[in-house]
Amino acid sequence: MTDKKAIVIFGATGDLAQSMLFPSLYFLDADGFLPADLTIIGTSRSRHSDAEFAKQIHDSLAKRTAPYFSEEVWARFAPRLHYCPGDAQRDEVYKALAGLLKQAAEIVFHLATSPDFFGPIARHLKAAGLAHKRARIAVEKPLGHDLASSVKIETALEEAFTEDRIFRVDHYLGKETVQNLLALRFANTLFEPLWNKDSIEHVQITVAETLGAGGRWSYYDSYGALRDVVQNHLLQLLCLIAMEPPANLQPDSVRNEKVKVLHSLRPITANEVEQQTVRGQYTKGFTEDGAVPGYTEERDGGQSDTETFVALSAHIDNWRWAGVPFYLRTGKRMATRNTQIVVQFRPVPHSIFSRRGLMANRLTIRLQPEEEISLSLMNKTPSLEQDGMQLKPLSLNLSLIDAFKKTRRRIAYERLMLGALSGSQILFVRRDETEAAWAWIDAIAEGWKQRDMKPLPYAAGTSGPSAAYVLTERNGQTWYD
Repeated sequence: MTDKKAIVIFGATGDLAQSMLFPSLYFLDADGFLPADLTIIGTSRSRHSDAEFAKQIHDSLAKRTAPYFSEEVWARFAPRLHYCPGDAQRDEVYKALAGLLKQAAEIVFHLATSPDFFGPIARHLKAAGLAHKRARIAVEKPLGHDLASSVKIETALEEAFTEDRIFRVDHYLGKETVQNLLALRFANTLFEPLWNKDSIEHVQITVAETLGAGGRWSYYDSYGALRDVVQNHLLQLLCLIAMEPPANLQPDSVRNEKVKVLHSLRPITANEVEQQTVRGQYTKGFTEDGAVPGYTEERDGGQSDTETFVALSAHIDNWRWAGVPFYLRTGKRMATRNTQIVVQFRPVPHSIFSRRGLMANRLTIRLQPEEEISLSLMNKTPSLEQDGMQLKPLSLNLSLIDAFKKTRRRIAYERLMLGALSGSQILFVRRDETEAAWAWIDAIAEGWKQRDMKPLPYAAGTSGPSAAYVLTERNGQTWYD
């Protein structure tokens, strides 16, 4: 065995690997971030030779990375690729992998598969002697369906790999704007003194999609929006917004503060779910692409209690955030595709101006479709007045697209794969984070079950059930769409 490095991608012919993982590795190679001796091995059930697999990856990259695809870079990237066909639940594929990896001392196994396979794959890697001290494993969240199933998967992973070699992937943590939350909060004296209950009235976090469940309905029908998005992305964004300043940027310093937020979340149980949560499911409607079917029609008919929309009011019971509602919202087939965080500041305590048109400051952090940060401030209108000064809200905008026009917009997985290859866990989720999130989510799901809360219908192409607006309006607030 030498000091050569390798990355093995399970589920190499699947959508995640083809659309995200291989393009990310290609761009890392193009920018000089991959070690010269790194080998990339794909494995799945499909039967391909190395040459056939390389041709498939070439054609996929040429389409997905345009206009940045370069045959020159491909000529350097292609020799890294190898393919190992086989069933991940059978011993044969691991014997073949062991042969391909006999010269690799440092290995990353990236499991782009169903979470049902995480435990069996980890056990097979251990049995084959591939889970050694310089091997790491990257697994995609959500891990399991609830806390009990998550613990079962985690136990199987930790029987083969120690915690410092397990990389739990939430791709939102690789997004540029999500990373910028740390810089925004802790590199600017402007915000941190105001980042508390005394200055902030409420916080909104929205992940809205225009697409439906489509071809993913079989997976989605067993998870729903609560487990698929709230447990993953929304809670991670909540942690980054609400966490205390870490001592430094070491992975555990950051993750320790995130775990404190999760432990401070007030449980939403059966007694509160009807007042603090809203479930929805889209029916047929219209989007920019025309008429679209409802969720049950996409899943070949029949009834389903799976929610495609969730809105909830969360509270963090600590000194910084006591009394500040955090509104979380996610949905499919919404009016617009939009992921954003809105921090609504409190009004000035006493106004010397006319109340007409006076608005409190608002910080908006948009993650998609465009990455930008804007701060709404009150400004005098350029006019002459005899009966008092006229004000109008204007925005200070920081557009990452405009500020870095000549910089390619990176795929979130580029940072994540580079982190896994280098062994840095700062962009990955720790086990206690995952389990604290599941415990909070499970209480909501159990509350829905006890109260028999069925999803409320909303037409595709709208902003979700009207009950979601009642959730905020009972506090005198409203969603920012």
